[in-house]
Amino acid sequence: MEDRTPIIVGVGDVRHRSLRTDEAIEPAELMLVAYRDAVHDIGSQISENEFSTHVDSIYVVPPWTWPYEDLPAHLSGKLGGNVNQRHLRLGIHGGHQPAALCDEAARRIAAGESNVAVVTGGEALASLAACQKAKEMPPRGWTKPDPQAKPISPGDRSRLGHNAGGLHSVGLPIHVYAMYENGFRRQQGQTHRQNMEESATLYADFDRIACEEAEYSWRFGETPKDANAIGTVTERNRMICSPYPLLMNAFNTVNLAATCIVTSVGYARKLGIPDDKWTYILGGAGTADSANFWERPNYYSSPALSQSIDAALEVSGLSKDDVECYDFYSCFPIVPKLACNHLDLDVLHPPKRISLLGGLTSFGGAGNNYSMHAITEMTRQIRKGAFRNGLVLANGGILTYQHVICLSSQRPQHRYPKDLPLPAQGQNTGAPDFIEVAEGPATIETYTVEFARGSKPFLGHIVGRTPEGRRFVSNHGDEQTLRTLVNADIEPIGLQGVCRKEKDGRNLFYLGTGAKL
Repeated sequence: MEDRTPIIVGVGDVRHRSLRTDEAIEPAELMLVAYRDAVHDIGSQISENEFSTHVDSIYVVPPWTWPYEDLPAHLSGKLGGNVNQRHLRLGIHGGHQPAALCDEAARRIAAGESNVAVVTGGEALASLAACQKAKEMPPRGWTKPDPQAKPISPGDRSRLGHNAGGLHSVGLPIHVYAMYENGFRRQQGQTHRQNMEESATLYADFDRIACEEAEYSWRFGETPKDANAIGTVTERNRMICSPYPLLMNAFNTVNLAATCIVTSVGYARKLGIPDDKWTYILGGAGTADSANFWERPNYYSSPALSQSIDAALEVSGLSKDDVECYDFYSCFPIVPKLACNHLDLDVLHPPKRISLLGGLTSFGGAGNNYSMHAITEMTRQIRKGAFRNGLVLANGGILTYQHVICLSSQRPQHRYPKDLPLPAQGQNTGAPDFIEVAEGPATIETYTVEFARGSKPFLGHIVGRTPEGRRFVSNHGDEQTLRTLVNADIEPIGLQGVCRKEKDGRNLFYLGTGAKL
């Protein structure tokens, strides 16, 4: 009986640094280059064309850059071979997708439903921006876009919807991750300055990794920034949403792609792939918290993150002590902080690595595809014996979706899990009652302040509680309240004030003299 143990046998990464419009390469072509590099990486005598005839599954992380009508089918046609016999899968938008799709590919291979799978993703947002600047749209030679598709952007406020978030102009990643950072700071008993120093020190180390160690990083070969440069608000490092200046936000304007080739031990032997190229996929798990941030139990932990880590370790037959290296998704500092807190790791002095790439600010946001690069790099590190067991945490949405995958140099003692160990959607247990309209005394549960260019505060976003414990969303009510929210010598969380409904339907929160009933 053929050994169906799933393994990664080939990985490829592409970094296309040119910003010339005549050299702009679309995401699909970058993915194909990464695929060819992954085939070359396998190291067997089989040619690319012959290998492609064995590929029966293609999984694609959807790009932000370009709206394709059917990207998996497009790539399948470019690969040639058994085009009509392939399982084609386009993921959903979210940074958890590389780990989720890799886990899915491994699951189908272990079940005998697939022999060779390609898992890929890529972005060309830097080239797209250059073309837009030069008013050359669409870029010459790129695949015709899907006329029905709407471009994806994490900063698109029209996507907030007709709900409490949309009414109060809150719910984008820049808002929600910042609110969690403030909630976590308060829960940890930190001052504003201690929190900023911690985040800046963490991201300085991540920047060093991206500049000096991660070969495919957008910043590889550049001079690392120190903590002072990252944590100091300047004209070039303006405040976005407190407490995060620009250099603590994901940087998405990159041209990057990555591919993993997944097969089974038995099929790898059949193809003559040497076993020094094998990296075992032990297992994976993922779930999600509520898509509505006001339906979360608190703002200092993520049940989905904690449950995904624990479940992935369990199905992989590992304890946290068995893991020798992590790559924690880091679109903002709060994600690795939450992961470290859950695993009892000192975020600034961890006993093992918590990033192989340097995070989305320094390595490059790469849209939804950052963690594909983490999987490829972890595979390389395991192959060369840097460590035996590694764990990749991939995060998506507004700290919404989580998926974790464990890789190893050691053959697992268990069969790959047949079923997903967690439900796709968590139960939102512990979330307080939510009310659309708040009137009267109230307390700040968490908050952030949005800044205009020039680091001028202009809009406060507050999650509050009524005396009965019901939760609501509001904006700041007056300038005194806004000044209090950005005062580094004051802890706003826990302050009592008054909330009033305005004519436009919004709740406005007042502190100080404006809070008089």
